[in-house]
Amino acid sequence: MKRAKGITMIVSGAMLWGATGPMMEWILRTSDMSISFMLTVRLFLAGAFILMMLKVRGKKISLPWRQKVWARQLILFGVFGMLGIQYTFVASIDTSNAVIATLFQFLAPIFLIVFVTATQKKWPPIAQVLGMLVTLIGLFLLLTNGSLAGFALSKVAVLWGIALGFAFSFYTLYPVRLMQEWGVLLSIGWGMVIAGTTLFFTNPMKIVTDMEYLVDWRMATMLLLVIIVGTFAFILFMGSMKYITPVETSILSSFEPLTAMVISVIWFGQVLGMWQLTGSVIMLIGVTWLSIAGNKKLESDGR
Repeated sequence: MKRAKGITMIVSGAMLWGATGPMMEWILRTSDMSISFMLTVRLFLAGAFILMMLKVRGKKISLPWRQKVWARQLILFGVFGMLGIQYTFVASIDTSNAVIATLFQFLAPIFLIVFVTATQKKWPPIAQVLGMLVTLIGLFLLLTNGSLAGFALSKVAVLWGIALGFAFSFYTLYPVRLMQEWGVLLSIGWGMVIAGTTLFFTNPMKIVTDMEYLVDWRMATMLLLVIIVGTFAFILFMGSMKYITPVETSILSSFEPLTAMVISVIWFGQVLGMWQLTGSVIMLIGVTWLSIAGNKKLESDGR
């Protein structure tokens, strides 16, 4: 029963995450709203909501700030982790589309393996190497659509996509101790508030001038939906980890790009080329392979 609950939560969370990409793409395509304004509003309000929810439940949300070591980690996570992944994701959407940006997230396991290999000075298992190769083959097809004549994506889109994969790996790896000490929701809530505040102070005039978009009911409604859907998606995603294994989480996360793809086809009429679609499937197979190989390695190390 608990496993079924976990599967339902991760699938629902992944699909909601997948839906936020096309929503943000619509905002960027329909208006001149800046990425900074969109993310400032989204991150600050979502973070404030999570912290307020924890406060109502009796959580002492200010405790991490009373110790310098945790305060420093919160700031680093908020600026380089939360803001890093959010900004690169939206910038990737802006320079390509929601489907491509979502798929670029799946490069994160490769960066993680390279980092662990460099720090431990030990080659990864052959299964992980093969998984990396399969993922990179899928990425090649996604970028070129099977033609060596040129990229199917612009160089800027590729750079933002690679930055997204790197940011996602940092976001996954860095806050582990922070979340173990203070909990996932408290860490994420403060991370969002820090990220939103940082964006505001980097370009306050642009944030103020873009306030006019909140008068447009269509923009305001879509931005509110992005905040609500994204926040609930995260809560469902993180909550599912109590009931299912990391491998199942990774495999079922594939509903995220599939949802983004279906919505983009229906909403924008966007269709990936045949080889791009093939590359997307190969990438998901490679990431699943990496997850299974990584899980087996952890089990063997545990024994």
